[in-house]
Amino acid sequence: MTTQSSSSGGADAGRVTPSQLTAVVHLVRHGEVANPQGILYGRLPGFRLSEDGQVMAKAAADFMAGRDVVVLRSSPLERAAQTAEPIAEQVGLPIEVDDRLIEPWNHFEGLKVGVGDGSLRAPRHWIYLRNPFRPSWGEPYVEVAARVLAAARDAARAALGHEAICVSHQLPIWVARRSVEGKRLWHDPRRRQCALGSVTSLTYVDGEFVSVSYFEPSGSAGSRSAGA
Repeated sequence: MTTQSSSSGGADAGRVTPSQLTAVVHLVRHGEVANPQGILYGRLPGFRLSEDGQVMAKAAADFMAGRDVVVLRSSPLERAAQTAEPIAEQVGLPIEVDDRLIEPWNHFEGLKVGVGDGSLRAPRHWIYLRNPFRPSWGEPYVEVAARVLAAARDAARAALGHEAICVSHQLPIWVARRSVEGKRLWHDPRRRQCALGSVTSLTYVDGEFVSVSYFEPSGSAGSRSAGA
């Protein structure tokens, strides 16, 4: 298993020429979301891309130009579907919805999360912080990684000999990557390498994962928000 990283890419960055037994699955994180109240929006409806987020989605689409993409799938959430739209135009494919790519459920959904002015100050929420390794506040990391990797493997099978794109969210992409890299799933969220609009590419040979690469088509602009 190999890992390759890049903050941005030229025309050939991250390009793989698949053989008949090879498939590349690009896990694309959605662009920036308009969230002026700063809440943890999770799976809530109505959270769409900001103007900058739309630019990030277009950058991700441009990054896919000329690639041999035959499958395009997306989380059902609006911000992911919006990010997939310019990609669909670029690669000339319909968007298929895969519920396994969705954001994890979270106890703090709809709340501000912070020590100083957020919900973490309220004692009634402290029980949900008792186990950061599972984590106790939401969908277990192991379950998130399993469903996203199942979606990626299905996309790889559908795109055998070609490439596939799956638009998802930061945490699902990050724990899926850590899983295939053989790393522990609990982690410091501030150190995730999964910027807004970024592309984490998994290469499969004969159905088996062999390598991962990472690119930020939007450059540093996609790194300024932790987001979802």
